[in-house]
Amino acid sequence: MKTFPKSLQQKLQQREANNALRKLSSPNDLIDFASNDYIGFAQNETIFHETHQLLLDKNIKVNGATGSRLLSGNHLLYQEAEAFIANFQKTEASLIFNSGYDANLGLFSAVPQRNDIILYDELCHASIRDGIQMSNAKSYKFQHNDLEDLEKRLRQAQSDNRINEVYIVTESVFSMDGDSPDLEKMVQLSEKYHSYLVVDEAHALGVFGQQGEGLIQSLGLQDKVFARIMTFGKGLGCHGAAILGNEVLKSYLVNFARSFIYTTGLSPHSVASIIVAYRHLENEKRTLEKLKGNIIHFNQEKVRLGLKPLFVYSKSAIQCAIIPGIERVKAIANQLQEKGFDVKPILSPTVPEGQERLRFCLHSYNSEKEISDGLELLTKFVFENK
Repeated sequence: MKTFPKSLQQKLQQREANNALRKLSSPNDLIDFASNDYIGFAQNETIFHETHQLLLDKNIKVNGATGSRLLSGNHLLYQEAEAFIANFQKTEASLIFNSGYDANLGLFSAVPQRNDIILYDELCHASIRDGIQMSNAKSYKFQHNDLEDLEKRLRQAQSDNRINEVYIVTESVFSMDGDSPDLEKMVQLSEKYHSYLVVDEAHALGVFGQQGEGLIQSLGLQDKVFARIMTFGKGLGCHGAAILGNEVLKSYLVNFARSFIYTTGLSPHSVASIIVAYRHLENEKRTLEKLKGNIIHFNQEKVRLGLKPLFVYSKSAIQCAIIPGIERVKAIANQLQEKGFDVKPILSPTVPEGQERLRFCLHSYNSEKEISDGLELLTKFVFENK
């Protein structure tokens, strides 16, 4: 067996020396403040059994898709799921991808063309950045949620007659901060400068809206956005993602999105779970209200305990306490875990150096007592680890 390349070994050693080496963790039975299962769908036994029953009712007894969707993998459940999603999300068409990462890779690598410009929020997810890097378009980041900086760049683009189209890219809820942009004003800017707005709703589906439909739709902006990316591995508790837009966009992606064309499709079971999870969103008002109540309670407890200055402003299920320093934030996370609370530290380079943080993910199944107890312990450990 060949030895491991020295340059790669050095990179691992450097990561380890910085106490930032990533490792796969094992499942635990701690109080969940770490997962993205915001409304408990991933552990919902009713959804599990209904998914199995849907396959039996349709006499589907195969384990895999057997090929890409353009060859043999486009089974009938795909058509049912995409039609249901489009109707639920009030859009003309939807196209399912194998993951949110694949969806962003496919969209941003295929849609923006040479002589186009992509303006993206500096804190956009790695999948968006990776897709943009594969594009032939030029790209520029604007300061996080800073619409003045965005408009300045839009004016610059408008004055350059060499530019064909401009794409604005943001997220409705940012995964490492939990905050949101002013989407209504962003829509106004996109219309003012005749640009195309793309919004990743990965952490809004199942969290915002009367039926968990996401932030864009809850604000009534769905007809003013070029594309939405809805990810199912978080609020829906299953797997996959969909790009929402018009029929022309769907046709274009089927023809040019490489992460769609050159991959085996999802299994019938995976697609069935998407259908069932979406059906449950229509009838989970009590669960959605419980999550919203927990978010309110968390924010109230931050104020009561004097923790508010530590946290990024957020009204979402993601709440982040900035605790600079890898050693310090890991120490506090370990103390919380020893007390039974599964709170994860987020380290550089995932976030910028000096912006290390504890990331609390809230769920409908967390109790108010768990939230209060966890934050009281955080107050104690932050003081002890100054």
